[in-house]
Amino acid sequence: MTLQQAPTARQPERIHAIPVRYPGRWVSAVVVLVLAAMAVHALVTNEIFAWPTVWHYLFAKPVLRGVEWTLIFTVSSMVLAIVLAVLLAVMRETPNPVMRWVAWFYIWLFRGTPVYVQLFLWGLLAVIFPRLSLGIPFGPDFWHFTTRDLVNAAVASILGLGLNEAAYLSEIVRAGLESVDHGQREAARALGMKDGPILRRIVLPQAMRVIVPPTGNETISMLKTTSLVIAVPFTLPGELNFATTAIGNRTFQPVPLAIVACIWYLAITSILMVGQHYLEKYYGRGFEPHGPVTTKPGRRTSRQAAINAAHTTPDMELIDDQGHVTKGGADR
Repeated sequence: MTLQQAPTARQPERIHAIPVRYPGRWVSAVVVLVLAAMAVHALVTNEIFAWPTVWHYLFAKPVLRGVEWTLIFTVSSMVLAIVLAVLLAVMRETPNPVMRWVAWFYIWLFRGTPVYVQLFLWGLLAVIFPRLSLGIPFGPDFWHFTTRDLVNAAVASILGLGLNEAAYLSEIVRAGLESVDHGQREAARALGMKDGPILRRIVLPQAMRVIVPPTGNETISMLKTTSLVIAVPFTLPGELNFATTAIGNRTFQPVPLAIVACIWYLAITSILMVGQHYLEKYYGRGFEPHGPVTTKPGRRTSRQAAINAAHTTPDMELIDDQGHVTKGGADR
């Protein structure tokens, strides 16, 4: 592109800028560094933490087994919760009043009671209902089975965590679905698409930008909520918190084993945060407020045209690669 500008009579003088000093920044930085050094010194020198014991039990077999069960509970419960949450969110928006009220009652019940109490009741399911059956209400049964054989401690833990989490995730999914412009659904219906494909191919992909961040937070929260499965009770072999607590009670060193649990929770949480970051980046494509503008050679976007128009004057002539001449930001 060639620039031709009329000569100016006087060149602007150079500006002698003096940087602004911020002493408060340096003072606050020094204070924070001193406090951090004091915290590190307290962690390293305090004998109560017993760091050799921490490193000894960090990769112990019971601890690793607890980490495995914690991941199993987290992944299984979140998969169940996500499926139910999408179903409940769709039920809340359906014109069927029965579906709406059933979804509302489910959310009201599971959000209004503590998850510990729910897990406790799931653990007593075999006592409350020793025998489960399928058939006609107040009529004959077609199939029946023993509850204890079907719902063991692990299954009860996953059901308790997943059903409780679905009540919270359903509101997150509903907020994401409502963030998509309803005009897109109307346009899709005008093209002959049904509600199912509209939800899967148009609404959900756009709603994921709103759904993913809080869902990632709920996943991290679920990772720590798995420590409540002791209410079922799920004790053998136990999840991470139960495994470290049992070792701490046996060795009379609860503090080092609590640090072991914290290290593992922090490590798993860090991995989940990295995955959440890439999911947000994937589903947030095209919504970056200051993202880079990429175009094919020889093609100019509206943003580039606006920038060219803002940086040109009536004395400038712009010649692009295709030979078009513009003057002052407007085509001649």
